[in-house]
Amino acid sequence: MPVQVRRIRVGQQWTKDETGDTYLVTKLYNEALHTVAVLRKAGAETEALLRIKIQRSGDGQTLPGFTPLQPSDDL
Repeated sequence: MPVQVRRIRVGQQWTKDETGDTYLVTKLYNEALHTVAVLRKAGAETEALLRIKIQRSGDGQTLPGFTPLQPSDDL
């Protein structure tokens, strides 16, 4: 089961499960019936941005294929 946070916010850091690279949430926006997070690889400002659909389940949210760097919601 993927690690969830109560709410995904701009400024959170997430680790890509496949590579272990760290990504920063730079923007959140709504598209029709779902929310999209825009992620930028940490230290690689010239690389392409990733747009990931946020998954919701129960009282939490997650980014498929990513794990929060700080799983605590105390930010």
